[in-house]
Amino acid sequence: MLLAIDMGNTQTALGLFDGDRLVHSWRMPTDRTFTKDELHVRLLGYFHKDGLDFSQVDAIAFAGVVPQLVQEWRAVADLAGCDVVVVSPETAPHTCAHAQNPQEAGADRIANAAAAAALYGTPSIVVDFGTATNIDVIDEDGCYIGGAIAPGVRISLDALIARAARLASVPFETPTHAIGANTVEAVQSGTIIGAAAMAEGLVARIKRELDRPDATVIATGGLATTVATATDAFDIIDPQLTLKGICEIYRANQSK
Repeated sequence: MLLAIDMGNTQTALGLFDGDRLVHSWRMPTDRTFTKDELHVRLLGYFHKDGLDFSQVDAIAFAGVVPQLVQEWRAVADLAGCDVVVVSPETAPHTCAHAQNPQEAGADRIANAAAAAALYGTPSIVVDFGTATNIDVIDEDGCYIGGAIAPGVRISLDALIARAARLASVPFETPTHAIGANTVEAVQSGTIIGAAAMAEGLVARIKRELDRPDATVIATGGLATTVATATDAFDIIDPQLTLKGICEIYRANQSK
């Protein structure tokens, strides 16, 4: 089995694959102080909790945006005796073939491009709602060509609450109307419907630049399902897209 790891700035998503099938997934905090031992213990705990046998994992592949943890995850793979693939322009060269500066492409964006091309066709646009809101553009050849980066939805909400003394914590829910009838609804409208409107506007501009109004638009990330309720801009909602892309890249490297 393959353990795919999507290490974001705030959370780390874990996906257990049997072949191409995602059979289980977990989320844990991304803590830059974690050592290989802490990570290993957490993995064993997740597997034990769900009645799974970690010894069945024979490979680990990960996309990481936190450099100081990459070495620790490699050490975990060594402890477990697993093969390792790290998502990068070197392990997914075709995906970055048309990028201006391939080494600048984030591993999560490379994984998103690989999954979008393999599972949903091209050209495509991935809107990834995580710590940042990333928009990844994949051309008709299945190559990542660029995109946009905006502050994440929850970061924006947390910053607003921290700097506006009269605003308390607001539930992360989509309001029924854009016109908030009270402060909570107004903040929800500006945050969630605002994020949806930003995605709509950027996706529309990107489609025009591509001259491909038929480009497939995919929402992913931990907040995708909530934001997607406020817009019809997305053709597909796949919160596990990045994990699936990591799996695709691992399989491609195994076939070489």
